[in-house]
Amino acid sequence: MSQSVLSHRLKQTAAEAAVALVQEGMTVGLGSGSTAEIALQLLGQRVRRGLRILGVPTSERVAALAREAGIPLAPEDDFRLDIDIDGADEVEKSTLNLIKGHGGALLREKIVAASSAMFVVIVDESKIVDRLGAKFALPVEVMPFGWRATARQIERLGAKVAIRHGGGDSYFLSDSGHFILDCSFGPLEDPASLASELTTIPGVVEHGLFLGMATRVLVGAPHGVVELRP
Repeated sequence: MSQSVLSHRLKQTAAEAAVALVQEGMTVGLGSGSTAEIALQLLGQRVRRGLRILGVPTSERVAALAREAGIPLAPEDDFRLDIDIDGADEVEKSTLNLIKGHGGALLREKIVAASSAMFVVIVDESKIVDRLGAKFALPVEVMPFGWRATARQIERLGAKVAIRHGGGDSYFLSDSGHFILDCSFGPLEDPASLASELTTIPGVVEHGLFLGMATRVLVGAPHGVVELRP
C-alpha cells in the first residue's frame, strides 16, 4: 500500500468516527482541508439518506462543496453550533493545542470553533507532535495595509516570516481579504504567551494557535481510531 493511499485511509477512518457523532437537527461546523472535506462528503451521504442538519462552512470552497453535497447552510451572520468537525496541521499530544491555517481559512475556522459546543478535530497520526511548531510554520492572518511593518514586529518575537503567495507573483488572499504570513518559530515552549503577544501587534487579524479549544481529537491509526481528550 502506498503512503498516499494509507494516509487517505487513516483520514477516512477519523472522518467516519466524527460524522457518527452528528445527530438529527444539529448545526454543524464544516471544516477546511483534506480530512475535513472527507467528513463533509460523508455528511452529504447522510443528508441524502434523510438526516436533517444545517452546516456552517469555514471557507468559500467548503460552502461550494456543501451545496454540491446537498447540505443546507445556516445564515452566515448568526449561528450557534452543536458540533464543529475540522482538521489540524499539528496537534500537541499532551495538551491537544493546535496549529491550524495552512489552508488559509484560520480566521473563519476559529470563529466557528469558538461558537461550537463540541469541537472535534480529525487527523491522521502524522499530525500528532510533542511540541507545536515542530513541523509547521505558524500562519498569521494580517491586514494588507502595512503588512511589512507587521511582519517586522512578528520577527522581533523570534520568527522567520514569509508572506504566502497565491498564483504567479500575487500574494495569497484569504476569503476575508487578508494576507497570510507563515511564521517559523521552531518548537514553541510557551504557545499561550506567544498567542498573547501576537494579538497585541497592530495589523494582526488572527493567528493559527488554537489553544484549549479542542473537545476531542480523533486520530486515524492503522488499528482504528484513537480518541484523545484534554
